[in-house]
Amino acid sequence: MTSPFLRRLTPLALVAAVHACALPVLAQPPRPSGAQPSHDLIQRGRDLFDDQEYEESIQTLSGALVRPNNTKPQKIEIYRLLALNYITLNRKDEAESAVRGLLALDPTYALPRTESPRFRDFFAAVRAKWEAEGRPGLVTEENTPKPATLKHTSPAEAKPGEEVVLTAQLDDPDHRAAGVELFYRHGSDGRFSEVTTQFDASDGSVRATLPPSVVQPPFVAYYLLARDKNGLPLASSGDADAPLRIPVPEPSHGWVLPVAIGGGVLGAAGLVLGGLALAGAFKSGAKAQSTVNIGVMSFH
Repeated sequence: MTSPFLRRLTPLALVAAVHACALPVLAQPPRPSGAQPSHDLIQRGRDLFDDQEYEESIQTLSGALVRPNNTKPQKIEIYRLLALNYITLNRKDEAESAVRGLLALDPTYALPRTESPRFRDFFAAVRAKWEAEGRPGLVTEENTPKPATLKHTSPAEAKPGEEVVLTAQLDDPDHRAAGVELFYRHGSDGRFSEVTTQFDASDGSVRATLPPSVVQPPFVAYYLLARDKNGLPLASSGDADAPLRIPVPEPSHGWVLPVAIGGGVLGAAGLVLGGLALAGAFKSGAKAQSTVNIGVMSFH
């Protein structure tokens, strides 16, 4: 004779198990809220420079430079700040490229006298060299370069601890690109690591790999950045402000729903079997007996 209590317990246990099976493995990470306007990124790049966060400033300003619809004054300010960052880091080749990019837009530009002599002297030296070479790259209405675009689709998700192969396609009408770089990090905090991708300039194909160490729950963030032969940004897919994201689910542990009992944990599977056994569901006759094992997992 089965008691009313046991008759009620069995279906409740089954319902708990069903709900345990239906629990989502991973809550999707929030999508980027949208790229900030260029003027916000320029200000952020300026603030990072003032705070001596030079690498982060460069990453932010690189993203700002490839944003569409930048005005000429905005581009000039981005080049100026990039140059100051590179000069401070003693990366002279990249600093010279940034100054040349600025002069190509405004050949009359000069730093104010209040600026550090170190910066003013560097700008003056690059200007003299650039003018002696006949002002190469000077932007006019007739020779405005065509924009480059980097097309890429993120994978839907990735398995923890496994490398992720990324592919992209660079459309570069003027064939200015010299390479494409991958920037990545785990989660939403910290500095982006940088690695050079496999780039085929003949067809614009790009191939890169996210290392297993960074592919961890809840997601990996990254972006791709194409640069010209002088190291200046041409196009990107994502950027430091609005990176792309790949969800990384937590490893699945089956359908067991933990239920705390006296310092241990009784799985929903054991609860179901126990309820069925107590209700007599495993009896084939009056004298038949069934053994039910209930696993208890202790957590310390």
